[in-house]
Amino acid sequence: MYAIVEIAGQQFKVAKDQKVYVHRLQGEEGSKVTFDNVLLLDDKGSVTIGAPAIKGAAVTAKILGHLKGDKVIVFKKKRRKGYQKKNGHRQFLSEIQIESIAASGSKKAAPKKEKANVEAPKAKAAPKKSGKADDLKKIEGAGPKAAEALVSAGLDTFAKVAKADPAKLSEILTEASSRLSHLVTTTWPKQAGLAAEGKWDELKELQDRLDGGIEK
Repeated sequence: MYAIVEIAGQQFKVAKDQKVYVHRLQGEEGSKVTFDNVLLLDDKGSVTIGAPAIKGAAVTAKILGHLKGDKVIVFKKKRRKGYQKKNGHRQFLSEIQIESIAASGSKKAAPKKEKANVEAPKAKAAPKKSGKADDLKKIEGAGPKAAEALVSAGLDTFAKVAKADPAKLSEILTEASSRLSHLVTTTWPKQAGLAAEGKWDELKELQDRLDGGIEK
């Protein structure tokens, strides 16, 4: 039996006892995690396809350890501007081992309709606060989707994010979408605090020191 499952924003083809490297997960080493966004199951030739996910199906895994990936060089240059910048990046990863695949689902689109009904208010709530909300995308690591999730949770200003606990921020992102669960929020409150005080030069210096969302 094998399954295609979404883990931390990426899709993997997995089987029992297989080891996989995924974007950094929030759990401790040795703990178990369950992923319920299973897109396809193959049980001895009997294939079940989700619409898009299979109701009731789940993949359980054990976190073997946390590590960093290979270094990637990021070089930026602007022609005729005298600007160039070289940075290195190492992605934070987690090694997991698949322990079990539960095949208790079938093709049903209804669950996704329910999810759409739940998520729709969040999408409508963000514009109401947009007039007073800060541009949270200025926080290193917070893209448009992450900023939208924070605003939907009531954290629509730099001052509010500055007072939030990093663990709470990660929880908000994970609940909003599994594609945001790998984001490292350790320095977000500190960055937001500098932005709230208008210390943009200090914020830029801090962001230049960040590596994968963590201060060097």
